[in-house]
Amino acid sequence: MDAIFLQILNGLDKGSAYALIALGLTLIFGTLGVVNFAHGALFMIGAFCAVTLQRILTLSFETIDPERLDFLGNPLKVKTPYVESWFGPEMGAAIIDWSVPLAILFSIPIMALVGLMMERGLIKHFYKRPHADQILVTFGLAIVLQEIIKYFYGANPIPTPAPAAFAGSFDFGAMLGFDPNVIIYPYWRIVYFLFSAAIIGGVFAFLQFTTFGMVVRAGMADRQTVGLLGIDIDRRFTIMFALAAVVAGLAGVMYAPINSPNYHMGMDFLVLSFVVVVVGGMGSLPGAVLAGFVLGILESFASMAQVVALFPGINQIVIYLVAIIILLTRPRGLMGRKGVMES
Repeated sequence: MDAIFLQILNGLDKGSAYALIALGLTLIFGTLGVVNFAHGALFMIGAFCAVTLQRILTLSFETIDPERLDFLGNPLKVKTPYVESWFGPEMGAAIIDWSVPLAILFSIPIMALVGLMMERGLIKHFYKRPHADQILVTFGLAIVLQEIIKYFYGANPIPTPAPAAFAGSFDFGAMLGFDPNVIIYPYWRIVYFLFSAAIIGGVFAFLQFTTFGMVVRAGMADRQTVGLLGIDIDRRFTIMFALAAVVAGLAGVMYAPINSPNYHMGMDFLVLSFVVVVVGGMGSLPGAVLAGFVLGILESFASMAQVVALFPGINQIVIYLVAIIILLTRPRGLMGRKGVMES
């Protein structure tokens, strides 16, 4: 039971990332009809927003401390972060320590601007083009963004630690009555799952209970009729593209302490997340979220040592095997709508 519970936790962790990225992909496809293969790059940019803010907060100036000497007896040069000189040593150190959560606020306007620039500058010209053209141009855009990040930040992963308050692990075993230290799980991964659930719930609440969201859902169902009512549905869909970019960026920001940001992390998640979207059903937001968590849990169980010993390499292909089985039995995916991607 302890091994099963631990794998479920690992699956929810992976599924949270898949679900958030797939949710943004589905928002874009459901509103604009665009297959956006650059969406993984938005996840990567979000992670590097956390890296950037950490570097900004750790910018330092040098001072000479006559009370501290090196081995030659010369006064030491001490680096002091600007935030510590502005807010004091304790507050400055706390701000630096909490750079990843603070990057949430830092990344929202940046990701919204990046999303608007992508949609207005490039993707709007491919609305009426075949899906193959959309895939090619957005995939090319993803490669360009990836190389830009590589140029400015280098090719090596950049460690981005979580706040010290979340550096430990939670003992689920003791809480559930198992032996202590049997089921321990990092605090930050629990935070990531709760954060993902909050973002997913917020997006669904926005679409379900706000006037803006109701108009968007109506436009997703029948764009032409909504336009005939005098509503500028194109403008609302552009805002939804920016919202999808923000969702992907936030997923990347909070994932930075789990997987050190690197320039190809977007591609690593994109292919899997696109499979998640297809399994859930193209254009189905609940389907994308459901498939994200289900496939994350299945991948986690397939990574167990006992399973890999019986079926070597199964952890690398289990998502694709499940996708094949589901699409053979349910060609529209788990919760796909009739007519989507069938023309």
